[in-house]
Amino acid sequence: MRSRSQHSHTIAAVTGGARYRVLLALIVAATFLTGLAEAVLPVGSPTTSSTAVATVAKAGRAAVEDLLARRGKAVLSRDEAGFLATVDPAADQAFRDAQRALFHNLAAIPLREWSYRVDLRSALDVGAIFPADELWAPGVRLSYALDGTDPRPTDRPMAYLFARHGDRWYLASDTALEPMGKRTWRGPWDFGPCRVLSSSAGLVLSHPGGEALAARVLAELDSAVGAVTSAWGTGWAQRVAVWIPSDEREMEALVGPAFAVGSVAGVAIADEVDRDNHTAGGQRVVLNPQIAASLPPLSLRIVLRHEITHVGARAATVDGAPMWLLEGFADYVGYRGNYERIDRAAPALAAQVRAGNPVVLPDDGDFHAGGSRMDLAYQQAWTMNVYLAQRFGENRLVEMYRALAGGGRLGESEVDAVLRQVLGAGKAELVSGWQDFLRTSVVG
Repeated sequence: MRSRSQHSHTIAAVTGGARYRVLLALIVAATFLTGLAEAVLPVGSPTTSSTAVATVAKAGRAAVEDLLARRGKAVLSRDEAGFLATVDPAADQAFRDAQRALFHNLAAIPLREWSYRVDLRSALDVGAIFPADELWAPGVRLSYALDGTDPRPTDRPMAYLFARHGDRWYLASDTALEPMGKRTWRGPWDFGPCRVLSSSAGLVLSHPGGEALAARVLAELDSAVGAVTSAWGTGWAQRVAVWIPSDEREMEALVGPAFAVGSVAGVAIADEVDRDNHTAGGQRVVLNPQIAASLPPLSLRIVLRHEITHVGARAATVDGAPMWLLEGFADYVGYRGNYERIDRAAPALAAQVRAGNPVVLPDDGDFHAGGSRMDLAYQQAWTMNVYLAQRFGENRLVEMYRALAGGGRLGESEVDAVLRQVLGAGKAELVSGWQDFLRTSVVG
């Protein structure tokens, strides 16, 4: 079973006893297929016979598919003339300049695949919105894979408008369909020249001006991937692509507009998850350059390990699983070996324990509440995972994560049943043990 989803997670970092928390919202993006008929409509002709549509559409489809094949081949072979030959010479200068820049910006990207396919189910009737003999706006999917980091290609929607002049078809625009609700996906290469640093654990992609942060991330990447593998196991790609956008506008394009990107330090995203084969496509860690660059070394280390944990565990995680597990486990791996005392790493929770106030597991909504409520939720979730690892061992903690996170949205009785099956104790008993653990750790 495959699902299309895109996730971001709260990240945590600690240094000198201060805890940095940044909220990242959960994003679920669905693909809707319009089921519109295949058609190539002559400009100025609002209707045409079904026979004419089928005949013209078949010829137009073949020409456009050939154009897209040549375009993909030109990217991989670094054939600038071939790539630009697919662009409409009658298109506005800004679009033609952007296409030339796109080709050059892709030069440093290690691509294993770059190809396109036509999706007739999402074709649009565009009418005469562009000067040409004929126009066509089929659905187009870009399929690409980064060499060495993507176990399989991922595909993204491209809102392309094609135009025929005489007997030749061209790409005329990638923005003209926006008023109709279709938008072209933008990658880092759409925002400027790309620079890539690589190691045995993956790659770091940045733009001019982002070299310092990229070098810091690369220095942490191998150890971060190793830390996640040590805790989670080897059953994941063990290679990660980290993207460092140039600004908030680019970051929003990469991760989605569902939350205020100015307040996040990092996001772990995935385009598609294949649960049958336990793989996820298009996984990336996207860092906010302004926030991430300001983090001290230990904080950046924890941020990366937290987000890479989400990458490693993503194929075993179903949407709707308890947030105290998902975020608490990612924090557990992030902080693993990087803190000395719970009361210093979780000061709000420690104050609650010292005051004798009741301590409970957070609800999912607490992780999106912002402010002190959200911060406390993460401290509660993290310490619960620390307690479980210390009581049952790290292997059992991972086993519990797989069983519980793989179940998705479960009722309380179902959660309790999973905990009893894996750990031999129900939720109430575990919460009681966690409370005792906190009192011992904080009060002594």
